[in-house]
Amino acid sequence: MGWTTRAEKTARAGFDNALVRPKHRLVGIDAARGLALVGLMAIHLLPAYDEETGEASWSWILFSGDSAALFALLAGVGLALTSGGRHPHQGREMIADRVGLVVRAVLIAAVGLWIGTLMPEDPPAYNILIYYGVFFLLAVPFLHLGPKALFASAVVFGILSPLLMQGLRDSLPEFVSYNPTFTDLLTEPGATAAQLLLTGSYPALPYMTYLLVGLGLGRLNLRRTNVQVRLLVVGVGLAIFARATSYVLLYAFGGYEALLYSSSMSEHYLEEALIWGPGTLPTTTGWWLAIATPHTNTPLAIALSLGMSLAVLGALLLIGQKIPQQLLPLSAMGAMTLTLYTAHLVGLSFEVHYDQPSLWLVINLAVAMLFAVAWQRALGQGPLERVVAISAKGARRLVLGRAPGGTNR
Repeated sequence: MGWTTRAEKTARAGFDNALVRPKHRLVGIDAARGLALVGLMAIHLLPAYDEETGEASWSWILFSGDSAALFALLAGVGLALTSGGRHPHQGREMIADRVGLVVRAVLIAAVGLWIGTLMPEDPPAYNILIYYGVFFLLAVPFLHLGPKALFASAVVFGILSPLLMQGLRDSLPEFVSYNPTFTDLLTEPGATAAQLLLTGSYPALPYMTYLLVGLGLGRLNLRRTNVQVRLLVVGVGLAIFARATSYVLLYAFGGYEALLYSSSMSEHYLEEALIWGPGTLPTTTGWWLAIATPHTNTPLAIALSLGMSLAVLGALLLIGQKIPQQLLPLSAMGAMTLTLYTAHLVGLSFEVHYDQPSLWLVINLAVAMLFAVAWQRALGQGPLERVVAISAKGARRLVLGRAPGGTNR
């Protein structure tokens, strides 16, 4: 038997620790997730327009569509970081990642379905969690890919999904509930599936564009300053390109007149549709795919929200690298968005927020920030996040055949 020197033991211990010790969290990612939560709260609680002028409110201009897109983008980043980061897991470990992701998807979707049972028929908010579960399930076959393949797949989803949404709209069943429940899933599986994939508030197929881009970003070195600057520059450029392209198509190439003629709308109602969306994407003409209105999920609307999301992520990564403590309220919230978002929706289900929307927004934000900071400092991971993480890790261990301590059985 050979002898091992103290220096060799020390080197080996350092190498082992480097393998198992996680790096510090990227504060900018958590802060971006926290900002997305703030945006969703603002959209849920504040009016979409000024009652006196009829113009879009500041909350609608700042957050509508973009907050949900940022959430989906960051979900993809998180999936990449937990499945190997720049070096995706392979073999049995990747299989374990996929099983853990399925468990996570089912648990998050279950929370979303439960929240649906609390919401009234005309709900104060549309719940993204059930869609989130579908995002994760659809991400399973893409989990092993590298950045180039993921970005290419995102482009395919961003172009083909809107075409499917418009082409299949008249043949798909109408959704049965704004917020699906367990009952809807069991009694109306076809309509519920169509809603979750194509016709709902956050349809999974077009939203896969954001998630796959995020997954690709998580395969890059997001700690490098030049990568963060590129995210900011590309994001701003993409958002400007999408907005300018939509404007040119509508007002220089005859799109506006085509929409006016095909829809039989007055100019007033068409202008409103271009600001707040037409509800469901009309099938009267393909020119509707040229609009970039939030939540329409057209190719240009997806590109616009994706650009804004990339810019926000890049900016907050840069800020978090220099002054991380200044982002603590946002980053603490972003580290437990599942818990805070669930609590927010449960609170909305009581419908007591309509008389003083601004006050209720301040209360929601203050409570969320104080709770997140206090809980994180005292106990670390959020309560619902911990349940989901423990369940996913347990499923991974079953696949890997390891005991909780990490040794092989």
